[in-house]
Amino acid sequence: MSPIFPVRRGRLLRVGAAGAVLLALIGYLVAHFVTGGPGAPRCTVSADGESYSLDPEQAGNASTITAVGTSRGLPERAVTIALATAMQESGLRNIHHGDRDSLGLFQQRPTQGWGTARQITDPVYATGAFYDHLVRVPGYSRLPLTVAAQRVQRSGFPQAYAKHEPGASLLAAALTGRAPAAFSCSTSPSDGKAGDPSAVRAGLRRDFGPSVLPATGVSGGGKGAAPSRTVSVPARPVPTAAADNGPRRRGWELASWAVAHAAELRVERVSFDGRVWTAEDSRDGWRWSAGGTDEGPAAVRITTAQ
Repeated sequence: MSPIFPVRRGRLLRVGAAGAVLLALIGYLVAHFVTGGPGAPRCTVSADGESYSLDPEQAGNASTITAVGTSRGLPERAVTIALATAMQESGLRNIHHGDRDSLGLFQQRPTQGWGTARQITDPVYATGAFYDHLVRVPGYSRLPLTVAAQRVQRSGFPQAYAKHEPGASLLAAALTGRAPAAFSCSTSPSDGKAGDPSAVRAGLRRDFGPSVLPATGVSGGGKGAAPSRTVSVPARPVPTAAADNGPRRRGWELASWAVAHAAELRVERVSFDGRVWTAEDSRDGWRWSAGGTDEGPAAVRITTAQ
């Protein structure tokens, strides 16, 4: 007579496995509807007939990666390589775990000389470290993206970077300002909390460097006046290899950065070059302002919530 216990155990294992799959599916659906379902904040880049979508956390990290690169005078190709690498390594999230001791946007390892754990989980530091290695790769801008990224990362799956190149290229075009008004984010209804212009100025200096703002860093408001909620950022381009680098391209980079960080910094309004993005009408993206002359290409105006 065949033993009954192994049969029962096998049946229990199958039931348990099916239950685990069901629980995982339920967890995915809950996460989808809570964080990524209809109505959730999303950021989108649309350029050259293509589009790419990501959430505000990913968008903020992508704009930081872009800002660090362009502020060093690096070409758009360097930004594309960095974005594709972070997409593959962390999904554009500043994660505090990974394979062995890998951490952060680029899954860099303290034991491999990338810095301390605290440094690597600082997106600006981690991005700068990536670019430091990338620029030492001879002819990196002419290499296939997978080759350039692999010479920095030494990944066990070097071909995995390739699938991210289309999205990274679109993001780089928009976030470097080459594709004007191509990047926008929708936001959740306001929770009533005010923004802080000083936090906007600190974020700009953190990502773009101290020279991004005038020495005072203050917009509007004379002696005894209430501090202005608006930060005016000069669209002063940095020296770069881009042939079309100029105030308009730099301005759209700054404007896109402000929109990418709008949820985090409680930005209410961004205006540049006759167009405006507002949190209230964020699902409409960039709109022409009244008269089309709200702000020229000289400066980007970032207004925080009141």
